[in-house]
Amino acid sequence: MTADNLLPVAAGNAPATGPSTSAPSTSAGATPGASTTLATLGWDQGWAAAFAPHASPACEPARVVAAHRASWIIATQAGERDTVIAGRLRHEALGPADLPAVGDWVVAAVEPDHDGPTVIRAILPRRTVFRRGAEDGHTIDEQVLAANVDVAFVVAGLDGDFNLRRLERYLAVAYAGGATPVVVLNKTDVAADLAGLRTAAVSVAPGTEIHAISALTGDGVAGLASRHLGPGRTAVVLGSSGVGKSTLVNALLGREHLRTQAVRSDDSRGRHTTTHRELVRLPGGALLIDTPGIRSLGVAGAAVGLDPAFSDITDLAARCRFTDCGHDREPGCAIRAALDEGRLSHDRLMSHRKLVREAAHVARSGDRLLREAERKRWKAIAQASSRHMDAKYGRDR
Repeated sequence: MTADNLLPVAAGNAPATGPSTSAPSTSAGATPGASTTLATLGWDQGWAAAFAPHASPACEPARVVAAHRASWIIATQAGERDTVIAGRLRHEALGPADLPAVGDWVVAAVEPDHDGPTVIRAILPRRTVFRRGAEDGHTIDEQVLAANVDVAFVVAGLDGDFNLRRLERYLAVAYAGGATPVVVLNKTDVAADLAGLRTAAVSVAPGTEIHAISALTGDGVAGLASRHLGPGRTAVVLGSSGVGKSTLVNALLGREHLRTQAVRSDDSRGRHTTTHRELVRLPGGALLIDTPGIRSLGVAGAAVGLDPAFSDITDLAARCRFTDCGHDREPGCAIRAALDEGRLSHDRLMSHRKLVREAAHVARSGDRLLREAERKRWKAIAQASSRHMDAKYGRDR
């Protein structure tokens, strides 16, 4: 895929409106008619302030629009360029999460004659970040799915693969990322019970805006775009394979940009058609990041997203009689009362507990002190158990 397929820039884009959106002057040698303004990439006063310590005649701000294994494509005021990263930046990176990701604003060093390589010298502090944990749960191997996003579209398919537990998991990551999550119920054209499925989604997404659309037919797509995709805003599309993320991106673009495939007929599970992340510009001036489908989405970095994603359980827990309530047999437990009265489902509570355990495991995996504390805790439990068995059966048991 060439750079021209990712974030096309052309003459006629709206000019920057002031110091907060203007960029350094275009470097000598830029192609006439291929310029753009940083404002159309989401630049604002906050980013200008973050870039100020790096400002120099040799450096300019840029945004990462595509990330590959060892190279990146950035968009600058003068157009798009293939880049590499500085050796120091790579050396200081503790893991993949410290390398440039799609959506990042970076400091790019460009040769004056544009004949030399463009080098990413630094990454500006991320406002929001969406991470995927490695399969083995080690935080150091976290991967950034998207950075500096304003709204996160959490897409769920209304076909045979509709899964509330998976929706909860993606919502936790979306809330943790810091952007505004929006649930997108896709494939209304094949939904057997649209009202029932929407009600089910509402039950696991309290307080979250929900849109029911068909990316394939276009039903509801314009309304979703008009509400959340204003000029300069950045959105990310999250969801498992087969929910129609690439079809949604194509519908918002108004053209076939990303390859799509039909889901399997037996279980409606998808095939991985998106193999890398990229930033695309929509006709209305918004920016959109598509992500590969992930069957097993780790909750690395998502612990802070569990409370808003499970706000109903969080609110109930705050009403328990005891602040350290284990929500089991304690008197005055609001969660047990809600279960008994049918106001909270057992499956949702079990899902919450599972994600809490996963988040705690990920935190321990990446923190040596937490790992040591956990090891000592289990050692103390084993010793106490051994003493109990000795007292009950004797040392020669």
